Amino acid sequence: VNLVESGGGSVQAGGSLRLSCEASGLDFESSVMNWFRQAPGNQREMVALIDKDQQTLYGESVKDRFTISRDNVRHTVFLQMNDLKPEDTAVYYCNTWSQGRDHWGPGTQVTVFS
Repeated sequence: VNLVESGGGSVQAGGSLRLSCEASGLDFESSVMNWFRQAPGNQREMVALIDKDQQTLYGESVKDRFTISRDNVRHTVFLQMNDLKPEDTAVYYCNTWSQGRDHWGPGTQVTVFS
């Protein structure tokens, strides 16, 4: 299983970014796909997930600002992040459970400055 995130960067507070995670080596259409993030000194926290039926779940701190979606043809999951805040600054990771274990991408840095 291989997960590769892209789309991170630096943005002013109130701005937007769209993250992508391209997945390979798994039954993507049947997989629950997750976004996590980790800020320096903090534990990794769940940001959003989407299941095979397009059902979604969001962390409280990002609800109504972030949107997760998936493209089963391109084997890609997206995270649209709007109204970004400095506290959203973190490394964002793509995650899935497959073949009996967790899989993580290398992460992409998101920095929000005020």
